[in-house]
Amino acid sequence: MPPVLETRDLTIRFGGHVAVDGVSCAFHAGTLTAIVGPNGAGKTTYFNLMSGQLAATSGQTLLDGDDISALGAAGRAQRGIGRAFQITNLFPNLTVGENVRLAAQARGRAKASLLSLWSSHRDWIAKADHYLEEVNLSGVRDTLAAALPHGDKRKLEVAIMMALEPQVFMFDEPTAGMSVDEVPVILDLIRKLKADGTKTILLVEHKMDVVRSLADRIVVLHNGRLVADGEPAEVIASPVVQEAYLGQAPKAVEATHG
Repeated sequence: MPPVLETRDLTIRFGGHVAVDGVSCAFHAGTLTAIVGPNGAGKTTYFNLMSGQLAATSGQTLLDGDDISALGAAGRAQRGIGRAFQITNLFPNLTVGENVRLAAQARGRAKASLLSLWSSHRDWIAKADHYLEEVNLSGVRDTLAAALPHGDKRKLEVAIMMALEPQVFMFDEPTAGMSVDEVPVILDLIRKLKADGTKTILLVEHKMDVVRSLADRIVVLHNGRLVADGEPAEVIASPVVQEAYLGQAPKAVEATHG
C-alpha cells in the first residue's frame, strides 16, 4: 500500500547547523513507528517539519501522495495531521469540554455549510462528550483545563487530537513529566488508537520500555540523519543504536532495560 505520510530528503538548517539532514522515510496506515535517538538528534525538529511548525530548507513532505510542503501547521491539520506536544497545548481558561468541542467544531466547519452550522452545534457537543468518555475525562468536562493535574492535561490533549479526526497521530514524548501511575493511562489510549488499524501513528519517546511495548517499527535519528529503520528487536540490537542512542555496551543495555 502507498504510504500515508512521507518525507523525501527533508532538510532544515539553522545557520551553519543542519538539524535534520536529508531524511527520507515513509509511514503507513495501521503502523506505529517510534522515532528515537539521543538528545539533539533532530527528532522533535523532524516532527515539527512534518507537522508544519517549521518550514524545511529543502526536501518534501507528502500526505496521501500530495506534496504539502507549502502548507503551514493549520493547513496540515486540516488535511489530517494531528500533533501532540511535549508541553501540553491547551486553552487553559476554557473548560475541558469546551477545549474538545472547539476541536470538533474546527473539524466540522471544514465540512459544514453556513446553513448547517447551527444544527451542527449539538453534534459538536456530542462528539466532544464522546471523546471525553474515550479518555475517561467525562467527570471533569466543566472543569477549567488549567485546573487539571498534568496527567489529565495529557489525556485532554489526546481527546482534542481525536476530535480533529486526523489520519496521522503524532505524539512527542507523551509520557514526559508524568508520574508512574499516570503513564499506563496514556499508553492505553495510544494502544486503543493503534488497535483501530486505520491510523498512522508516530511516536517520539526516550523510554525504551515504552518503545518496546508500543512500536511496530523503530526509526533512529542521529545528528539529524536516519541511521536505522526496522523491526524493534532488530533495531535495538544493532551496534549503531546501542552506541549512538543508548551509549552503552550490549550487556549494559540488557541489564538496564531487560
